[in-house]
Amino acid sequence: MWDRRLQVQDRHQDVNVHTYDSDEFDGEPLRISERDVILPGSKVRWRFQVAQSREMIDTQIKQLRSTLFWSFFALGIGLLILAALQTFYGLWPLRRVRQDVAAIRSGAKTRITEDFPNEVRPLTDEINQLLAHSEEQAEEARRHAGNLAHALKTPLTVITNAATANAPDLAETVCREAIVMRRQVDHHLARARAIGRRASAHARATVWESLESVQRAVDRLYEKVTVDIAGDKKAQVRVERQDLDEMLGNLVENAAKYGGGRVFVTVEPQDGMIDILVEDDGKGIPQQQREAIFQRGARLDTDKPGTGLGLAIVRDVAEIYGGKITLEESEDLGGLLARLSLPAG
Repeated sequence: MWDRRLQVQDRHQDVNVHTYDSDEFDGEPLRISERDVILPGSKVRWRFQVAQSREMIDTQIKQLRSTLFWSFFALGIGLLILAALQTFYGLWPLRRVRQDVAAIRSGAKTRITEDFPNEVRPLTDEINQLLAHSEEQAEEARRHAGNLAHALKTPLTVITNAATANAPDLAETVCREAIVMRRQVDHHLARARAIGRRASAHARATVWESLESVQRAVDRLYEKVTVDIAGDKKAQVRVERQDLDEMLGNLVENAAKYGGGRVFVTVEPQDGMIDILVEDDGKGIPQQQREAIFQRGARLDTDKPGTGLGLAIVRDVAEIYGGKITLEESEDLGGLLARLSLPAG
């Protein structure tokens, strides 16, 4: 340091080694280490200082920082490129799915048939199942429209022939055939409503509440008929309430209309299904005629008013929801027993 000397600060005592940076010389930054020492047998405190230029250290630190900066910069660019490549190739199967869906929409394909990775395969399977479900609904709608057209064709032909021939009973013929057409329209509308509401997977209805509503309506219509309800009050079915009311209303009303004055309804859970038993004390239906009674317009007792569509509507709506209806003989009342089975909710 030639004729220069380091500054000594008396504001602190350095019993241990004290290292710090100093800029006391212009243009020559220093790194100083100092320590105070008291020799044995002496009261004088000696301070030892060692200094070195910081120029080399600062140069090394600068190089290190530059190296770290460019290294992390290159690493970041590489990670971004890898993330972009991973996203591009990782989403490539979804682009193929989109292309297949576009081909299905244009009519070139009917299903997604390509082999996809395990991560995407559940999506393609669900899409194929959705397409199959849509095709089933479309076919069901076409069949439903065809049935309605066929049902209306005959009454319209009768009316046309009567009008062309100037039949004297034209008014009576028109009224009679109009009633037939109205029955058919009501029946097919009931099916269409049930099919439309079936899409709701969260449909739930409490059987007891619906039975109580039907019971009040039947009590007003048939004052001499007693309707009793028993069974599980908390049972629920996966059916829309309106459709459940329509099915139970038809069954209970038929039992009240054709029975002897007593109707007994029982609600029984059975292995994932809810059985609703509607019994009456009437004459019943012979076993060989029980299947024919489900045909549209079929009626065994023509003395009482009706359209003959009640049981047909009940069967069609029950099958739409995955249920069924069977006719049996009532052991308790001696009449007919209608067993309506619906999926439990």
